[in-house]
Amino acid sequence: MRQILRFALVGMFCAISTLTFAQITGKVTDASTGDPLTGATIYLEGNSTGTSAGVDGTFELQATPEGTLVISFIGYETATLNAKTDMGTISLEPTALGLAAASVVANVIDVAKVRETPVAVSTISPAEIALKVGNQEFPEIMNSTPGVYATKQGGGYGDSRISLRGFDQSNTSFLINGQPVNDMENGWVYWSNWQGLTDVASGIQIQRGLGASRLAVPSVGGTVSIFTKAADKEQGGSVSQTIGNDGYTKTSVNYNSGKNDNGWASSFLLSKWAGNGYVYGTQGEGWTYFGAVGYEPEGSNHALNLSVLGAGQWHHQRDAWVSIRDYENFGEEGIDRRWNTDAGFLEGEEFSMRRNFYNKPLATFNWDWNISENLTLNTSVYGSAGRGGGTGPRGQYFRNSDINNHPYNADLTQHYLIDSLGNRDEDGFIDFDAVVAANIATTTGYGTTDSLTSSPFYNQLIGSNGYRDEDVNRAVEIRRASMNSHDWVGAISNLEYNKDKWTASVGIDLRKYKGYHYRALNNLMGLDGYYSTGNQNSQGQIINTTIEASPFQNTGLNGPKLDYYNVGNVGWIGANGLVEYNDNDALTAVIQAGVSNQSYQREDYFDQPNNPISEVANIPGGYVKGGANYNINESSNVFFNTGLISRQPNFDAVFPNFANNINEDLENEQIKSLELGYGYVSDVLTANVNVYSTNWGNRFITRGIPAIVDSVEIEGTAQFSGIDVVHKGIELEATYRPTNKLKLRGMLSVGDWKYTSNFNAEIFDDTNTKIGDAVLYTEGAKVGDAAQFVANLNGDYRITNNISADVNYRYVDGLYADYSINSSVFLQEDNLGAMKLPSYGLVDLGTTARFDLFGHNASFRVNVNNLFDTVYIAESNTNIHATDASETWNGVDTRNFVWFGFGRTWNASLKYTF
Repeated sequence: MRQILRFALVGMFCAISTLTFAQITGKVTDASTGDPLTGATIYLEGNSTGTSAGVDGTFELQATPEGTLVISFIGYETATLNAKTDMGTISLEPTALGLAAASVVANVIDVAKVRETPVAVSTISPAEIALKVGNQEFPEIMNSTPGVYATKQGGGYGDSRISLRGFDQSNTSFLINGQPVNDMENGWVYWSNWQGLTDVASGIQIQRGLGASRLAVPSVGGTVSIFTKAADKEQGGSVSQTIGNDGYTKTSVNYNSGKNDNGWASSFLLSKWAGNGYVYGTQGEGWTYFGAVGYEPEGSNHALNLSVLGAGQWHHQRDAWVSIRDYENFGEEGIDRRWNTDAGFLEGEEFSMRRNFYNKPLATFNWDWNISENLTLNTSVYGSAGRGGGTGPRGQYFRNSDINNHPYNADLTQHYLIDSLGNRDEDGFIDFDAVVAANIATTTGYGTTDSLTSSPFYNQLIGSNGYRDEDVNRAVEIRRASMNSHDWVGAISNLEYNKDKWTASVGIDLRKYKGYHYRALNNLMGLDGYYSTGNQNSQGQIINTTIEASPFQNTGLNGPKLDYYNVGNVGWIGANGLVEYNDNDALTAVIQAGVSNQSYQREDYFDQPNNPISEVANIPGGYVKGGANYNINESSNVFFNTGLISRQPNFDAVFPNFANNINEDLENEQIKSLELGYGYVSDVLTANVNVYSTNWGNRFITRGIPAIVDSVEIEGTAQFSGIDVVHKGIELEATYRPTNKLKLRGMLSVGDWKYTSNFNAEIFDDTNTKIGDAVLYTEGAKVGDAAQFVANLNGDYRITNNISADVNYRYVDGLYADYSINSSVFLQEDNLGAMKLPSYGLVDLGTTARFDLFGHNASFRVNVNNLFDTVYIAESNTNIHATDASETWNGVDTRNFVWFGFGRTWNASLKYTF
């Protein structure tokens, strides 16, 4: 804390001792309605340090009134005016996009407009992202908006996840500049691949529910649109330095060439971060790179923008869930939230069997063409080649008690303290030097017993995961790398016609994805080679070629592989249409529809010798949705939206059990949604409230279930179909500004998410003969893994013209354990349902100082998260209810495997703009 205070005092001293600027004041409004544009960005051209408009649209910018003033807001045209002391009222014209200040951008993105688009929406400004993320995970910036629950999960850099209205990431759409980024096989989003978004994001819009996107994306919970920088039209740049807890550092440099007389502009950013991690054994580092070139000549009907974004990184992980009693028994005294069962050391350096590494550059080319006054064509073409994966242990190390360090279906208290398995140091961390020594000491030279002297591997130390002839040792541990690389290309194009009060558009969405899944050898841990029997097309192979667990090195795609090697091919062809009526005064009504065909094909080079390439499965899907917004008067508006989505299943549902046979019982999931909302705007208060109901139905699950046939227990399979869950709730978001110095923002999100009924199934044996019936008793069971009650209150106070402070309080309740409804627990009629976790409240504090440095603007920011070091459970992986005989922590059975949230953390950043 001393370092934080020193850094803060130096920054504040610099701020207070600077020259006092003159002041520019004004008010920003919507040109069509006259409504204030709360949060509009205002700054002087060539100087990115600026301010934002308050709730009533007014602003005060501490700067000399000279040069050109730039005013921008998401969804509106950017205005550039000669700066003066009193700017009066500045009216911005609504536009199809208007994303970033003075940027060449793509109009293919669907942006919701206040008091027009009939959806529940929250917008996070670029200033808020830049100030408050620091060394936090990118999804956590959205925790202050309704319906969002984001956690750090295991706590490694980039291992976070986010839920929206109780739906996980695979059921929420994520778009970067209008392009879908959910994995095309499983729908997931890996935030470690997008670490660079904290540096280049120019705004986030969270559209809850059906959203405004015209793409046929799986927006069950909602759509999160992330906007990045584009080629900036103004010349200049910045340098920033961030430090934080546990050795975190990040250095960023960016430069904008400015738009020249021929219409060209370019922007570049390079950033490097590194840190030891709050959790033990979670070191990491990475690079962010971004470049954009834009072309928009004066008087032209064309605008072009090419950008490349990437964030190569590696980090150690806490992969093994930790029981509450492990947090108590290992690490520091009490609950040690930093404890990591996977952490260890090798040759005096941090080492882990669990290391994630990935590099996913995304290249995008945007072309916007104003064909005529009423007709526009907006096209985006993109491509990505993701390379990387995660490491883990391989070999039957459990056969050697000295190196059996990884508990299976047990916690470390049972595995290490009670059963005395494994080899750890006095602090409980894995001794990987002992693993290397045991591998060497217990392995006999290959072929020496059988006199295989002609083998090129004769007398070498060879390990395996099961093979044990020719002196191969299966009781060893090596580090393998499970790779999940892909090639992805796509195109989005929308043709839009505007005439008077009507807008109509048609669009296409094309995607082609190829995912490579295999294992490669990473670290032999003292051995000379590894005997792999995973390829059923061969009799086995000794592999001694390793790859580096690095995002910028060879990932082994063209080298020897072990255990498995398969490829998933996914194609997507979508078409959509929209008709909108907008009288530019009171009423906006819109109806949208889309159809799509998703194709699936699986190739298996190891495990399906008789069926190496599957047939192609083509599954259609689509959606229809619509709504209307009515502005009752200058202050109040109401809206509704409703829709139906028929969503194709994920890849693993098409090809169950890792085979190339297409599932014959596939059906699309059906999502029905209804939402009603009310908005209020005045000079000092903005408030939005909405209620929603989403039914996610027709889901299909399979589980193994025993049945009694002629007094004999036979293992069978039950297929449960038509599974429904209903998510209902109410959301409130408000901003209140009693004075020009104080802004208060509040949010309340109350959900009621649960399964609607019990579900029946028939049980079949391996000959597909019915042998019994089964019931899942899930009626009324609460949905887990996301908080159903969240309240947030934020206060932002301007202490002086150059110094401000903000505090945020977040209260979480209605959080239940994660579980699977096909668990055996729900085969019992009297089951207790989902386990409720303790509620908690967190306080975050921040302060910002702006000052002149060498004639240019600079800023200094300090954030302290979880100010009072609150101990809380962020999520639970198990559902063990406490009984009278249980040992508990805050009422929770200590045998439960949970992630505790981080304790007090901090970061401080200094930014210099030139």
